[in-house]
Order: sequence, then C-alpha cells, then structure tokens
Amino acid sequence: MPSTNVSRMSHNLMLLVVVLAVLYLMLCAALYVFQRALIYYPQPRAVGTAASLLTLPVDDAQLQVSVRPHDGPNALIYFGGNAEDVSRSLPEFSQAFPDYALYLLHYRGYGGSTGSPSEEAIARDALALFDNVHATHGHVAVVGRSLGSGVAVRLASQRPAARLVLITPYNSLEGLAARQFRWFPVKWLLKDKFESWRYAERIKVPTRLIAAEHDEVVPGPSTRRLYSHFAQGVASMQVIAGTGHNSISDSPEYLKALGEGL
Repeated sequence: MPSTNVSRMSHNLMLLVVVLAVLYLMLCAALYVFQRALIYYPQPRAVGTAASLLTLPVDDAQLQVSVRPHDGPNALIYFGGNAEDVSRSLPEFSQAFPDYALYLLHYRGYGGSTGSPSEEAIARDALALFDNVHATHGHVAVVGRSLGSGVAVRLASQRPAARLVLITPYNSLEGLAARQFRWFPVKWLLKDKFESWRYAERIKVPTRLIAAEHDEVVPGPSTRRLYSHFAQGVASMQVIAGTGHNSISDSPEYLKALGEGL
C-alpha cells in the first residue's frame, strides 16, 4: 500500500476519533445541563379545594401541600415520586388512615408550588414542612415513595419522626443513573445524588421498606443494599407480589403494608 494511502487512512482515523470525542463531550455537557429535566417531571394538581390545601411559605418559594386536617397527635407526611401528583392519594389515604392528619407535599414546580426542584431545595422544604406539622402533632410518620423515599429517609435522620415508611426505595439515585447511563461518568456529572444509604445509617425509629416484586425502575438489589445499611432491628422489608414500580399502589396489600408501618 503506498505511503500516501497509509497517511490518508491515519489522518481519517484520527479525525474520526476527534469527532467521536467531541460528540461524547457534547453529550456529557448536555446531560449535565439538562439532568434535572430527566429527574423531575412536575405534575399539575388534580384533586383539591382551598379547604384541602396548605400554603407553606419558605425562603424562596411558596409550597402547596394537599392536606386532610385532623385533631390529635397523629400526622402523616408524604413525599411522592418524580412524576406523581400527590393529591391523587389524598382520598385514598383519608379513608385508610382516619386517625391521621395528612400532609402531602407538592415539590417545587409541582401542583402549584413555585420554584424549581432540586435535591437540596426539596430537603429544606421537607424540614420546613416537618417543623410546621410537628408543632401541632407529636406523632409524625414520614412516608416516601420512589424519589420521595430519598427525601423521607434524609428527613427522618434529621428530625424526630415517629415512624418511617419507604415505598419502592433505592440505595442511591446515583446508582440508578449509572445503571441507565452506563457509558457516561455519572459520578462526576450528577448534581442530585439522593444517597439514601448515607442517611439510613442514622435512622433509629421503626422503619418499613415496601418493595415491588417486579420493579422495573428500582432493581431489587438496590433496595436490598439500602436495607442492609439500617442498624440491626430498626428496619423490616416487605415485597408485594405481582407488582411493578408504578402498579404497587394498585395492590390490595399496599395500604395494608403502609398501615402496618405507621
């Protein structure tokens, strides 16, 4: 093969490598810039009247909380999934837990709450909601589903929750993202890591993990890793048969398992 052809092939190969590297870096940059659009899917509020809404002012936002007031010591705070309108759970929870005041947080950008969601902003909002609720209710159960499980476990490590229930929980959002985007340096790109395992180690109150048998979003090993981080005797885990990540709440065992954790 003439040397000119070899030189041309080497040049073209080098050019191809450079183009692919640039494309890869552009994809990394796009993931970094738009990552929160891949995590949070704000939903409008479908259920509720003025009587079933609490507006909670925080430093830089006005939060909407779907509520069912109830006198007495018991209250339940609920943090939903990343594409969940938590108001839809209010009628069902009201019927299932008549002795609890209910507070279901609409994250920033969800259900009429102002602001933009991020891990740190939601964590601060969760603390503000807990402090507001705990001022009038001595027994506050904290419940989180999917994305909200990371919010709930972090909150329970910082405030005197009476009970903690985690539905379809994960060990860390970083782990889930790394599984989905295998070819990207997720560890260095991800801003909101939701490292639930880190907070699980600090939990001292009775905790129940409720998992779906066929969870297609949070793999079983992720939930089991989280479970292993709780101190011995603190947590229990239940797997609801025949359910998936989104269909778990359709099971008749769902509210029963949730109630047993309260």
